[in-house]
Amino acid sequence: MAEATVVTYEPRGAARELFQSDDLEVLLSGAAGTGKSVGALMYLHLACLSTPKVRALVVRKTLASLTASTLVTFREKVAKEAIEAGALRFYGGSPQEPASYKYANGSVIVVGGLDRASRLLSTEFDLVFVDEAIEVTEEDLDTIVSRLRNGVLSRQRLIMATNPGSPTHHLKLRADAGRCRMLYSKHEDNPRLYQDGEWTEYGQAYLARLDSLTGARYQRMRWGKWVAAEGIVYEGWDDGVHLVDPFPIPAEWTRWWTVDFGFTAPFVCQMWAEDGDGRLYLYREHYRTRRLVEDHAKAILRSVEVCVEHCGRNQRIHDHAACEKCVMGWGEPKPRAVIVDHDAEDRATLERHLGMGTAAARKGVSDGIQAVQSRLKAQGDGRPRLHILRGALVERDQDLADAKKPTCTAEEINGYVWAVKPGNAGGLKEEPVKADDHGMDAMRYMCAQLDLGGRTRVRWLG
Repeated sequence: MAEATVVTYEPRGAARELFQSDDLEVLLSGAAGTGKSVGALMYLHLACLSTPKVRALVVRKTLASLTASTLVTFREKVAKEAIEAGALRFYGGSPQEPASYKYANGSVIVVGGLDRASRLLSTEFDLVFVDEAIEVTEEDLDTIVSRLRNGVLSRQRLIMATNPGSPTHHLKLRADAGRCRMLYSKHEDNPRLYQDGEWTEYGQAYLARLDSLTGARYQRMRWGKWVAAEGIVYEGWDDGVHLVDPFPIPAEWTRWWTVDFGFTAPFVCQMWAEDGDGRLYLYREHYRTRRLVEDHAKAILRSVEVCVEHCGRNQRIHDHAACEKCVMGWGEPKPRAVIVDHDAEDRATLERHLGMGTAAARKGVSDGIQAVQSRLKAQGDGRPRLHILRGALVERDQDLADAKKPTCTAEEINGYVWAVKPGNAGGLKEEPVKADDHGMDAMRYMCAQLDLGGRTRVRWLG
């Protein structure tokens, strides 16, 4: 009989969030060496130790990469004490059964590479961990999810870990679409690097190696950012800092709207709240293609309306059109100004259908970018002056998603880069690439309005 096994583990940061959450799909994303794989493997290990007959799967894209890295981490940093105590043993596999770690209580962790997926995915699991998930395809993940139906655990889960890549990678898009929850892992989460509020000797040496990297590789491996190639405009942006969970917006906070017109390109309407200290929060966003301005105006007004008589509910959760008793009205403070692009025809149409006047945006690109960059920096209290709320997008444009294009402002930021000079000149221009930047324009209008000029008030028409 196996000896009693005591496992001591204190999850930090993203690993702690993993243990506390109950999402079907979780993606641990972060810089190199932050402890993502250890946290995920420990989650599977503890589940198998504590509950009999759990079936779990640990995979990478290839068996060779799994054997050389992930399984070494499992044996030496996660399950070492349990293996020595006889609580589990390794089984090398057979033509009928893949390799696995078998627990004394009947639980099992199957291990392998997706280059031999037919053997691995012919059965059902409670938990699956995909290490270096950036290597696998979207089809791989969808197939894995279909195998999460063993039913021993109350929560069947797909857990993934990766260093970041391009902001258009399918993992990032999967998280942005709400299909999985992304948890951001930092170097401070790894006790080997950071202890008692200080960097360890090993941690200092490790970070020094990462600091020698350059370009997008430096941003991804050192800071855990999903960035495109060289020349990202908003280097100060950090998803883990500037993206915040939704919260009730106090009624006394000033509201602002910014609009960038488009039809084939996205039409963007951002709704901002400004707190008493001048911080901006993008709390609601319309980001759609192929709609008329008048239809955008109707959607904008619907998103701010509630029933002021009868049920008192928001348009999103009640079909007021089918309820003769409902009387609709504004459910939040009206904007101090609606700041828009300079297209005269679209501007006039928007004003007419909103019933509000608009203010022309300050369109200086360089000054506007500097205003945004300034707001992204932490101030004296340690907090930046610009945030985006998760879930701010009102309606996702599936055509944009299918085309692997950004579907909201937050998805544009890490792909917003400086243009490269043509020919043999080399280097970067002093202007960004004019592509997938419609949310960037509207955000720039907002910061320029507050930080580079006066505070225009809204005009009501009619």
